[in-house]
Amino acid sequence: MTQKQKPIAFLLPSFQQGGLQRVAINLIKQLHQQGVRLDVVVASGKGAYLTEIPAEIRIIDFHTPIEDRIASASRVTLPLARYLRSEKPQALVSNLNVFNVVAGMAKTLAMSPVNLILVEHTSFSITYEKRQKHYGIREEVLPILRRWFYPRADAVVAVSKGLAQELETYLRMKPGAVQTIYNPVIDESLLLKAKASVEHPWFQLGEPPVILGVGRLSQEKDFPTLIRAFALVRQVKSARLVILGEGKERSKLNALIRELGLENDVGLPGFTNNPYSYLARSAAFVLSSYREGLPTVIIESIAVGTPVVSTDCPNGPAEILANGKYGELVAVGDSQAIANAILKVLSGESKSVDSSWLEQFTLATSTQNYLQLIGNG
Repeated sequence: MTQKQKPIAFLLPSFQQGGLQRVAINLIKQLHQQGVRLDVVVASGKGAYLTEIPAEIRIIDFHTPIEDRIASASRVTLPLARYLRSEKPQALVSNLNVFNVVAGMAKTLAMSPVNLILVEHTSFSITYEKRQKHYGIREEVLPILRRWFYPRADAVVAVSKGLAQELETYLRMKPGAVQTIYNPVIDESLLLKAKASVEHPWFQLGEPPVILGVGRLSQEKDFPTLIRAFALVRQVKSARLVILGEGKERSKLNALIRELGLENDVGLPGFTNNPYSYLARSAAFVLSSYREGLPTVIIESIAVGTPVVSTDCPNGPAEILANGKYGELVAVGDSQAIANAILKVLSGESKSVDSSWLEQFTLATSTQNYLQLIGNG
């Protein structure tokens, strides 16, 4: 693409750590390598991932930190509309459910012909219940706005088939109206990073096997169930548990670890830019979430050859693991079932994954799917 051609714009809330940002930046970097002209439009351009944006990519920073709420996110509507009018991008790709509504409002306000692509990563129904609990009637307008703006986008993308079906029902769209494009996860960089050394003493040779959890320390990840499951595993077998990530639930998790007397066997080392090396050296990866959109870390685990134990939550784990063919699926919130599955893996009953199955989760496949959707493929 020449510089005279219109850019493709990616709309992000920030460059803070998170699965959504990680996925978008992977895609942005790959498109850049293919010569696509890009703008990254960000509400607040701060965060650890800023350094990963190639220097040649233009960053439009609105300097407006937002929360995941419509009242907060809507502050970006006017500056985004001005950007659409002045820069006239070929496409606008938005990746956050509240931001997706803002993107629709900005396009309408700007009377822009931009090709609007809304990408959904999480369950609407569970997210809405959570919003009602925290914000009450102030968020009642959000479902109405979603049902108005999503069907009017040029494309709505879900990161899993299960999520696509849920969205079609929730948004009252025709079956097949929401497209599925799996997150761009597997590439040479991931496999290279997986080979890096890990300084943490528990991952050295001769130490007990390590069970790994990865993700924001938030309620939906349900790490208390994982910790309780690990306590049951420790009654049977010597092992350790490491949970990588940061979040609001840290103090509660530490309290539970102390309550169960696991201080010497459970570690919360925080966020790392390279969880892949930890994954590659773990005896098992466990996802204990009660909801997901497409849990990228499961894909990363099977890509580096680490056995997976996951709750069969909506949406994604069953899809990625082929309904249990490539990993252990257990009921949500069942610490005993998770413990049994971990012990099964530790006994050597892991499941190998066909390389052809992994192809659908590669960066190359995902990038090509997005290029076709945007009209550059």
